[in-house]
Amino acid sequence: MIIFAMKKVFITGIAGFIGYHLAKHLAARGDHVVGCDHFNAYYDPNLKRERVNNLGDIEVIDCDIQDRKTLEEYFAKNSITHLVHLAAQPGVRYSLTHPQPYVDSNLNGFVQILELCKAYPKTKLLFASSSSVYGLNEKRPFSESDPTDQPANLYGASKKAGELLAYSYHHLYKIPMTALRFFTVYGPWGRPDMAYYSFAKAILDGKPIPVFNNGKMERDFTFIDDIVDGILAAMDYDAPFETFNLGNNRPEKLMDMISYLENALGAKAIIDYLPMQKGEVTATWADITKSQKLLGFSPSTSLEDGINQFAKWFLSCKTALHLC
Repeated sequence: MIIFAMKKVFITGIAGFIGYHLAKHLAARGDHVVGCDHFNAYYDPNLKRERVNNLGDIEVIDCDIQDRKTLEEYFAKNSITHLVHLAAQPGVRYSLTHPQPYVDSNLNGFVQILELCKAYPKTKLLFASSSSVYGLNEKRPFSESDPTDQPANLYGASKKAGELLAYSYHHLYKIPMTALRFFTVYGPWGRPDMAYYSFAKAILDGKPIPVFNNGKMERDFTFIDDIVDGILAAMDYDAPFETFNLGNNRPEKLMDMISYLENALGAKAIIDYLPMQKGEVTATWADITKSQKLLGFSPSTSLEDGINQFAKWFLSCKTALHLC
């Protein structure tokens, strides 16, 4: 059942890529929006600060999600109807060398969010999971009912653990929850550690781009506006506990993405072909049958069009051009 009503929404990771776009869309449709962000140094926090500057009068609290006391004090003073938990330590490759932040944020931090929900069980929780939970699953496309017990990396394991923790809290305390498995989200104001973003900078700087598995990789690239549409629909969907894939339902070749970038930026890439990277998978592909049926989710942005929109922003944004 889809329910439409004005909401009071708290977003963790509001200065992040998805959080920023979600906040703007929620405010534009008339919802009250507030959020928190830690502004850590995983990538240059100046990009996050610039996103916040573009949020106008939306309130942003500088707070780590592990600081439950501060969050509880805010919730005690405000009637939050929806908590959208997007704050997390992202990245597959970073997890190979820096495991602790994934434990701190994706496990301990998420437990603090769940404890907050326990104190306010009528607040609906939506939280970011990831296509990485499918891990070494060889069935394509990935369906929500597929096994997710063979993670390929620590990041995927932390996201799977988060889903299990969430369900246990839902079972015990009847907190309404929705898990959203995002598939390779990209677009303007994106994360500098993502391939399309770092490739764009390297192409313009005339530097080689690392292409793993000799370019034989496919990803279900999903444009940010389509992802936000899916989140909004999930917020409006009334259910005790659900899990949804939010992807484009179309795996794209990595080399095609690079070609689109070259065309959009007007420069050729210097490609450094490398073997398969530890912890990676060769392809992702979202089965969105359930999301289409229950949420009306219908992504419409082609990879070429999405990359063109990203490149237009990238070339116009001085902050982006100076980040790595």
